[in-house]
Amino acid sequence: MTTIIDGNEIGDQITEGVAACTDTLVSEGVTPGLATVLMSDDGASETYVSMKQQACEEIGIEGFHYEIGADEPAETLFATIDELNADPTVHGILVQMPVPDHVNKRDVLERIDPMKDVDGFHPENVGRLVAGNARYKPCTPHGIQKILAETGVETEGKDAVVVGRSDIVGKPMANLLIQYGPGGNATTTVCHSRTDDLAEKTRNADIVIAAAGVPEMIDGSMLSDGTTVIDVGINRVDADTDKGYELVGDVDFESAKAKADAITPVPGGVGPLTIAMLMYNTVKAASLQSGVDISLP
Repeated sequence: MTTIIDGNEIGDQITEGVAACTDTLVSEGVTPGLATVLMSDDGASETYVSMKQQACEEIGIEGFHYEIGADEPAETLFATIDELNADPTVHGILVQMPVPDHVNKRDVLERIDPMKDVDGFHPENVGRLVAGNARYKPCTPHGIQKILAETGVETEGKDAVVVGRSDIVGKPMANLLIQYGPGGNATTTVCHSRTDDLAEKTRNADIVIAAAGVPEMIDGSMLSDGTTVIDVGINRVDADTDKGYELVGDVDFESAKAKADAITPVPGGVGPLTIAMLMYNTVKAASLQSGVDISLP
């Protein structure tokens, strides 16, 4: 029988441990602080930020939120980041992507203090990840590592295929899978829009991680029996529902479920872990910046 992986349950377990660490920090006079910055009128971005702030409230992290008009100059955003870098009550900074076209994304990421870069996207933190000495692992790939571990999926010696090469998921996911140690030691292939015969690659995989942003691009015919399927995608497609749409992943769930040994649903799979690991990184940042030791899950 195929295991439908419950991301909410795993996320709750991690959040419980993170909340305990938050209590330890608070008892030592340190309240972890996360600042979110939104420079967009995009409804989905507003929702994501709201969810992150709600998660902060639930586990005792101090949440700070800043909104900047989408037509404001880039300098306004950079000035806000500079203020947050200098604020000792803010341990983590997250600028919600995407930013407007007139703002250079890389300039934004490089402006954030690496010690407060809880997304793990600053070049210094990317370099540390690649070198095997991560300060903050990017939230979604780290969450996927937690899913695999909690589900009992062994990565060592397995063939893993990551579909997608984004800086947010694909590249860091591949780096984590190939590294020496728990959650790594996999033989990893990264596929993308220029890959020839994608189905051949995925059929040979023990673990398939779909993160291409293309609705239902991977179906059961592209998988072998017993594969573990992690679906990172979340796409709106037209549907005959009250909202006029439904959310689907990058995997055709029903056909893939017939082949998979374990699979994440959309929603309720990877998403909860992304937020849980953001809280994890924020509390870790507070520990590193304050010198108060904690034991994160």
